[in-house]
Amino acid sequence: MKYCVLIVDGAAGLPLPERGGKTCLELADTPNLDAVVPGGIVGLVRTVPPGMEPSSAGACMSVFGYDPEVYYGGRAAIEAKSMGIPIGEGEVVFRCNLVAIRDGRMWDYSAGHISSEEAQPLIAALNESLGSDQIHFYPGVSYRHICKLKGREDTLLATCTPPHDIPDKSIAEFMPRGPGSDLLRDLMQRSEVVLREHPINVERRSRGDTPASMLWLFWGSSRLPEIPPFPRIYGLEAAVTSAVDVIRGLAGMMGMGILEIPGVKDGLDNDFAAQASGALVALSQYDLVVIHVEATDEAGHTGAIDDKVEAIQRVDREVVSRFRSWQADELRVLILPDHPTPIKTRTHSPDPVPFLLWGPGFTANGAKRFTEAEAAKTGLFIDPGYNIMGKLVGRG
Repeated sequence: MKYCVLIVDGAAGLPLPERGGKTCLELADTPNLDAVVPGGIVGLVRTVPPGMEPSSAGACMSVFGYDPEVYYGGRAAIEAKSMGIPIGEGEVVFRCNLVAIRDGRMWDYSAGHISSEEAQPLIAALNESLGSDQIHFYPGVSYRHICKLKGREDTLLATCTPPHDIPDKSIAEFMPRGPGSDLLRDLMQRSEVVLREHPINVERRSRGDTPASMLWLFWGSSRLPEIPPFPRIYGLEAAVTSAVDVIRGLAGMMGMGILEIPGVKDGLDNDFAAQASGALVALSQYDLVVIHVEATDEAGHTGAIDDKVEAIQRVDREVVSRFRSWQADELRVLILPDHPTPIKTRTHSPDPVPFLLWGPGFTANGAKRFTEAEAAKTGLFIDPGYNIMGKLVGRG
């Protein structure tokens, strides 16, 4: 038996009045999902424990079969692990986005989804101007980067807000506040001067692209807790394919392999077919593979209904279709979002998400489509969510 987990990040959401009260999952044309759902188990699963921030870090930890209330140590530290950034005694890390501010409001949490190639010299300039023996900036992917601070563990007490939670809102009321926030606010404010006339931003403005006008610090973390390896808990060798550091960092924490598949990206330019094919080929070496698709979440954050629907449809056409044609071994599949990213709010929600378990040993429970409403109608609810992995591999 082989196993595959398909995480369609943020694919769930709320009914859209402007689209006849349907969600993006309901709007999408998904013939492959429609073909397999009637033979599988569909229900809802709570991936975000009550009171926890609905970040992909904690939600995906649940999907991977780990209790985030026990093992979650902070998202920035998870991303830092993926990037090979050590966190020593007395050191903390923060996620830092390159964002765009206009008229004092959060214009774009991703600076127009700036490319990694353009972001790297901006982070280098920030490091040169604002960095020191105690402050260091590390370039990541696109708008997502890491700041490491030495000797300022008090900054972990600051209240920080993710920029994707405040689209079009005045940033003044969402700047870091409370104990330790002085340094964070100072770095964010000083970053505006460094970035304003940087040649990268001058060129972006000349092309009509969104400039990266500020650094935004949030998701502070200290060192990660020890976590038992996935093979020890579930008896399976596993690997992950993802475009984003948080998922790759989780894989590293759990002793999973990381698949390097060309063309795997975080938007609609992702090569969905290559990602699926590469993951299934890896099942010759591993027992279980996780395919994490980011494009649906990015579309939710930007409020782009058509992009989110298109991403769901491409997952169906280019990923799920390959599960249906799998020939090498028996295959059991888990398909789900990690959390909802509703178009209306443009940020993550802690609400339960629909899931599908399909393959040998799963008996149909009456669902007709893979949607929020159909999942709710079955009456099946898994809570806590970290039990979902055991359902897939027959250990719970």
